This record gives sequence, C-alpha cells and structure tokens, in this order.
Amino acid sequence: MSSPRSSSVLDWPATTSSRAGRPVASAAERRRNRIRRKLKENVTAYGLLCAALVVFALFSWYPIVRGVLLSFQQVDFVNPPTWVGFDNFTRLFEDPLFGVAWRNTLLFTGLALVFGFVVPFLTAVLLNELRHAKAFFRLAVYLPVMLPPVVTALMWKWFYDPGAGLFNSALGAVGLPGGQWLDSSDTSMLSLVFVSTWANMGSTTLIYLAALGTIPGELYEAAELDGAGLWKRLIHVTLPQTRFVLLVLLLLQVVATMQVFTEPYVMTGGGPDDSTVTVLLLLYRYAFVYNDFGSASALSLLLFVALGVFSALYVRLTRKADES
Repeated sequence: MSSPRSSSVLDWPATTSSRAGRPVASAAERRRNRIRRKLKENVTAYGLLCAALVVFALFSWYPIVRGVLLSFQQVDFVNPPTWVGFDNFTRLFEDPLFGVAWRNTLLFTGLALVFGFVVPFLTAVLLNELRHAKAFFRLAVYLPVMLPPVVTALMWKWFYDPGAGLFNSALGAVGLPGGQWLDSSDTSMLSLVFVSTWANMGSTTLIYLAALGTIPGELYEAAELDGAGLWKRLIHVTLPQTRFVLLVLLLLQVVATMQVFTEPYVMTGGGPDDSTVTVLLLLYRYAFVYNDFGSASALSLLLFVALGVFSALYVRLTRKADES
C-alpha cells in the first residue's frame, strides 16, 4: 500500500499564507491595488488643484477678461452696457490729465528707484556688517511694513503739516525755516517718494539680507587678504553675488511703483496743481468720481499692456546679458 504523497510548498494553494493563513494577493490583484491607490492620490491632488484654479478664475482671470471687455463698452451701471469700440481710448487721449498722470507716474517710479532701490540695499549691507543687536535693527527696519498703508500715509501727512507738523516744528526749534512739503509742486512728489520708501523698504531689506547670507565667507576673506576695503568688497563681491536678486527686485519695484495710489490719494489728492496725479489716481477718478467705468477699464488696460511690454523686454534683455 503506497503511502500518501507528502505535501510540499509547491502544492500549497497560491491564495494562502504559510505564516498566518491569510490570503496572499495575486500579481493582478496587487497591480489593481496600486492603480486604485495612485488613482486616489491623483484624484485628491487634482481636486485641490481644481479648487485653486476655480479661485484664480473667479478672483483673478475673470476680472481681467471682464476689464478688457469693459474697456470697449460704455458702462455706468445705470444704463445697459453698450459697445463703443475705441471711443474710451480716444476720450483718454484727449484728456489733458492723461499725459500728466503718466508723466507723474514715471517721475515717481524714477525717484523711487533712486531711493527705494538703493537705500534698502545699502541698509542691508550695513545690517549684515553689524556684530551686535542684529535682531533689534532688523525689527526696527521691518516695523513700518506692519503698519497699514493708510495709517502710514496719515501719519506722514501730519509730519509734513506746514503748521504744527513734526518736520517744521523740528526745523523751527533749531532756527531753520519750515517747508511746504505737500503744498508745493516742487516738493510734493519727492515727499511722497520718501513716504513710500520708508513704508516699504523693510521687506526689501530682509530679502537683500537673505541674499547676502548666501555669499560664501571665503570670498570676503580672500578680498580682505588682497587688501580690499568695504567699498571694493561691495563692488567686486557683493554686487556680482546678488545680481540675480537685484534684477528681480528691480523689475518688481518698477511694476509696484507704477501702480502707486495710496500716498497721492490720502496725502495730496493729486495736488497741488495736479503735480501728484498718478495713473491709478486718474483711474479712480474715472470710475468713482466721473462714473465712467469704461474709460477706467481702458486706462487699466493701457497700464497692463505697458507693464507687460516692459516686463517682457526687461526679462529678454537680462537673459541676453546672462548668456553673453
């Protein structure tokens, strides 16, 4: 009588486990599990992405498209919109304040680059050279950024007050004559630039400090061994090593200063003699004073195109400079 054949591992069912007796998934089932897991992860990721796209579409892309359409329509939110083509742009070009607003905006941007671009960089260099109380001075520089822009403008408006203002009171205390800071067309724009520089230099300074922190210390040590002083280290080490950050912030600052609104609106209202009327202030007047939203949209479209062309040319030129 032949004995029964002994069982072996090869004879065990493929769906059982030798340790716990639990079913072992086949290759096809494992593949299906992986597909289901990846599909679940992708659905979650694309769901979050779609939520972000919906938010951007509603609050960013739709207003842009709607603004472009409004620039070719006569809209006052009283009568139904009517298509007028390029009449809004013609009305803008015939407005004497149109050229004045662009000239003032370009003047503000140029002055802001002289002060608001150079001063934060030099401040960052000085803070980077400090050996003590670094945190205190960084907080002191950044503190104005925490103030709401309207509060900053109102505070500086009191500083500039020709009567009991802080600046004229300080000058009078030392026997010097006061100035008509905001009431003179010769000093009004420069006064606004000082306010904008003081209020916004904190964040820019911290970005420069972060860029300075990435520069290897060996470069400064080698420059010092060669006898380079602070100025030569700044020219031959600091500027080349922070060139990319400087170029990016220069572009961002031009785009931001071309959209200046809070300072002239709160502090001068565009005066005196329209010397501080900017593009956005004129846009505000068209929309909420003249109730002409079509012309306001046309002006915003012109500003958008101007900044877009400038940004494209700037990026192209800087890229060519890097490749050469």
